[in-house]
Amino acid sequence: MVELMAPNAREIVCDPACGTPGFLVSVAEYLQELKDSDGNYILNAPGNREHFNKDMFHGFDFDATMLRIGSMNLMLHGIEDPKIEARDSLSQDHANIKEAFTLILANPPFKGSVEKSNIAKDLTKEVNTTKTELLFLALLLRLLKIGGRAAVIVPDGVLFGSSTAHKKVRQMLVDNHKLDGVISMPSGVFKPYAGVSTAVLIFTKTGAGGTDWVWFYDMTADGLSLDDKRQPVQQNDIPDLLQRWHSRVAPDVAVKDGSYKGLPLLDQNEETPKVERGGKAFFVPKDEIQANGYDLSINRYKEVEYAEVEYEAPKLILQKLRDLAGRTAVQFNVNAQQISRVEIPLPPIALQEQFINFYIRTLKCLENYDNGEKATNKLFNSLLHRAFRGEL
Repeated sequence: MVELMAPNAREIVCDPACGTPGFLVSVAEYLQELKDSDGNYILNAPGNREHFNKDMFHGFDFDATMLRIGSMNLMLHGIEDPKIEARDSLSQDHANIKEAFTLILANPPFKGSVEKSNIAKDLTKEVNTTKTELLFLALLLRLLKIGGRAAVIVPDGVLFGSSTAHKKVRQMLVDNHKLDGVISMPSGVFKPYAGVSTAVLIFTKTGAGGTDWVWFYDMTADGLSLDDKRQPVQQNDIPDLLQRWHSRVAPDVAVKDGSYKGLPLLDQNEETPKVERGGKAFFVPKDEIQANGYDLSINRYKEVEYAEVEYEAPKLILQKLRDLAGRTAVQFNVNAQQISRVEIPLPPIALQEQFINFYIRTLKCLENYDNGEKATNKLFNSLLHRAFRGEL
């Protein structure tokens, strides 16, 4: 996600549910290796290093252990003064931060609810729900500056949920801001901790709309097995995802030669060209998303390609069936003379006798065990009977 968002040296980055905090560490590592066009490290430019150490990194969590681990983790990665704060990001008590960050990366908790009385009132005003995955999207819009960007992991239900709150959140992103991309991920990417299907939403806060086209990508492999072991595998869509994301061009600015980046246009109307949707990545226009109830699931728009299969004429197929039905069944017989010619390998006589003796001894052992078990049961019942009669 960090490489998708490609942060610069002047960002103010936040993770409102930071935990350890992996996203902020990844941003630090990304910037420490980033160079300008002249080959110089960008953090060596005037003012960038000080901003990196004191003002860039912000993380919120309400777990004291996570706060300590997070602060230590960032300092070990070269950040002198990370701003890791004890905050319940969704609560009314911590609703005082607004329009403060230029970039938010988050994997907030989902598949849960919070007590409605504790939720910040400005969030429930935007989206009336107790579901954390929806509240966090409203929170991100509050925390971002105008022009700020966010990449957030959400469960698939956010993309197509039919409740009023689900539709309201999707409508906010599409109509009031700029929804840039939806990346569908396979269900095993968070195993063994969770097996739910998830997606990444990428958007820009504008407050005045801006969504013209939404870019979709169907990621089916991330370089690790999708079971609980998560072992390295050859299939990995991430390099392809990054290359396509950073080279994407919306169809409305495509060349006017009947193609878009080498793909044939299905509709050559200059205002709304429609690109083939059979591949892993494609654009969908805003009006089509609106017409589909703001559904953001990739399967709603992806066109599945089926291999063409040619079948014989129905009359010919029926005739072949009649021919098969008219044939007499053939039964194969094997006589005793044929069986007598079959050679069956046997071990030497001495080995056969050893096996027979072993088999006999085994039967005797089983017989003795059975007799002993019967005698034990008989003795136990007798003792139990005498105990109840008070004779012991």
